[in-house]
Amino acid sequence: MLFDFGGTLDSDGDRWAVRFHAAYVGAGGRLPLESFEPLFREADRQLERDPAVRTMGFRDMAARQVELLWPVLPDGQSIDCASIAEHFHVDAIRAVERNRPVLQALAGRYRLGVVSNFTGNLDRCLAELDLLQLFAVVVDSLVVGWAKPDPRIFRHALEGLGAATASSWMIGDNFETDIRPAAALGISTCWLAPPDRPTPTEGVATQRIARLTDLPTLLDRCTD
Repeated sequence: MLFDFGGTLDSDGDRWAVRFHAAYVGAGGRLPLESFEPLFREADRQLERDPAVRTMGFRDMAARQVELLWPVLPDGQSIDCASIAEHFHVDAIRAVERNRPVLQALAGRYRLGVVSNFTGNLDRCLAELDLLQLFAVVVDSLVVGWAKPDPRIFRHALEGLGAATASSWMIGDNFETDIRPAAALGISTCWLAPPDRPTPTEGVATQRIARLTDLPTLLDRCTD
C-alpha cells in the first residue's frame, strides 16, 4: 500500500500551496490564491535547490519555505511571516496525529510505503512526525531521480515492498501525479479529496475518500 505524503498524510487532500496561502491570508496577506501560487512554486523550486534542506525536518522545512517566499510577496513587509510557517505546521501536526493511529493499524495488515515528489529529506520529515517506522519503503523523488507521474517511481516503490501492481493500492490527493499514473500501471487507487472537489475524469480512481481515517472502512468493504 503506497501513500503520497504532502496533502495525504498531513492534510485532507489540500496541497501545500493552498494551505500556505490560507496561513498567509490568516496573517493578513492580500494576494488571491491564483496570484500567490506561482510565487509559492518558485519558492518551492528554490527549496529543492537548497542543499541545506537535505538535513531539515518538517518544521524547519516549513520555516525555510516561508523564508524563500517572503522576499517575493508584494505585501511581505507588512505581515508576520513566522506566523505563516507556524500556522501551516500546527494544522499539519493536527492531521498527522489524527492519521497516525490509522496508519499504525494498517501497518499491522499491509506493507506500507511512501512515494513523494520531495526534496531529499522525506525520511527526516517522517521521522520528526513519528511516522517513519510505519513504512517499509520511503521513496523521495530527489533521491531516486524520478518524480511522479513517472511510472518508474511507482515500480521502484513496489519492488522495495516485494509487491505486485495487481495486489497494491496507491492513496494520494493529486489526481494527475498520484491517481492517474498508478491506475495506468494496474494499481488500485484511492483519491483523497474534499467531497465538493470535482472528479477530473470519471472511472480512473478505484475509490475516493474525504479523510484518511475513512480508509480502513473502505478497505474492509473492498475485501468483503
